[in-house]
Amino acid sequence: MNIEKQYQEDHSVKLIVEVDQEKMNIYKRRAATKISTRSKVPGFRPGKAPYEIVVRTVGEAAITEQAVDLLIDAEYSKILTEADVNPGATGTLESVESLDPPKLIFRVPLAPEVDLGDYLSVRMPYEWVAPEEKEVEAALEELRQMYASTENVERPVEIGDYVLVDVISETPELNRTGFATFVRSEDRDTEWPYNGFAKELMGLKVGESKTVAHSFPEDWEVEELKGKNVEIEIKVKTVRGVTLPDLDDELAKMTGAGETFEQLKEAIKKDVEKRSQDTYDDKYFVELIEKVKEGATIKYHDHAVEHEGEHVLSDLANRLAQQSMDLETYFKVRETTREKFVAEEVAPVAKKRLERGLLLDEIVRKEMIQIDNESLEAEYNETLMGLAQQGMDLSKVPGGKKGQKQLSEAIAMESASRVMTRKALNMLKTIAMGEYKPVEAVVAEEAAEEETATAEGEQEKPAE
Repeated sequence: MNIEKQYQEDHSVKLIVEVDQEKMNIYKRRAATKISTRSKVPGFRPGKAPYEIVVRTVGEAAITEQAVDLLIDAEYSKILTEADVNPGATGTLESVESLDPPKLIFRVPLAPEVDLGDYLSVRMPYEWVAPEEKEVEAALEELRQMYASTENVERPVEIGDYVLVDVISETPELNRTGFATFVRSEDRDTEWPYNGFAKELMGLKVGESKTVAHSFPEDWEVEELKGKNVEIEIKVKTVRGVTLPDLDDELAKMTGAGETFEQLKEAIKKDVEKRSQDTYDDKYFVELIEKVKEGATIKYHDHAVEHEGEHVLSDLANRLAQQSMDLETYFKVRETTREKFVAEEVAPVAKKRLERGLLLDEIVRKEMIQIDNESLEAEYNETLMGLAQQGMDLSKVPGGKKGQKQLSEAIAMESASRVMTRKALNMLKTIAMGEYKPVEAVVAEEAAEEETATAEGEQEKPAE
């Protein structure tokens, strides 16, 4: 075969493949045999009709079409190997340019390519600061709220009460029956329908009503409420006072965090610090990857973004399923179509995820990062523990032992992916902080440490 390569701007390659006529004739005869096997040729058993008879029966065009299919099935991988092409997805037959000599035109998306550029010169300080004592105290107060007891009260609403209300308005989006809210001393961005709503209830008793006015800003997240002035009638149905547990050893035992309050506080402090650092890390690594990307060159075909978009949609579908909703219902609620949603919201996310993954994969390859069994086992066990805390009983997985094995393998693969991503991010962090050591230096240090440990062990052996 004679193959001509033409690289395209969309990171694909056009292959113009000229097939030897002799090879084509072989596949035409195979095609005739296959056609005669499934099509009845008068006077002959299935698959036994001579080539010329089959040609007269079904026509040259039908045999040639079948021959091209057989040739592609058998020779396509050889064509890619001979052309030295690394495909990113299955190629397509664009056209059959001629049959004499046979000339086939393929379009093949290429595998993504990444050039990190001068990534070792990227610098970005890591400036996470541990939370202050007041944040630990706030977390302890939240914990007290979780273990608080409540009871109906007849007094007016106060800070710290749970209140059940009916919300009535001419704007349908604001109507609620039996809406529960908590009156906090501080404002929160997540409060419905606006920050400070619960405080409007202070001083009201069960059975009393109040009408409040509110102006929503032009950039409000709910389309129907943007820039709207509304009046809301609030009817109090129930007021429940809260009794908070004391910050003592009993609370520690109740939560299972320890036997003493000091153990509970230490556990809360570690949790607050971890969440704070995780939040900082999320922002830090997003910005760091963007800095690396500025000096990198990434090439990929649109098919790669589409493929990543399928994963984004699948993740969304899984999250919606936990809320007893499917994608089509979600599109209706959002007043959009699948096509519009994919183009406007899925594609940008998929593009960022793809490029981030490609950069990290190249860091792993270039820095020869490997997974150690200890890290993998720890991640795997942590995942299992998380599933158990969510109520999943792995012994009752559908499919019996086969289902358990498949789930275990899926968890192991996901754990390996997380560990590798974390190692790649940590590598970028050491580079950004100016603490990078080449792979050769790290290997040499480890070898020296092992040699020292071995020598010390030999010295400690008692003399015979």
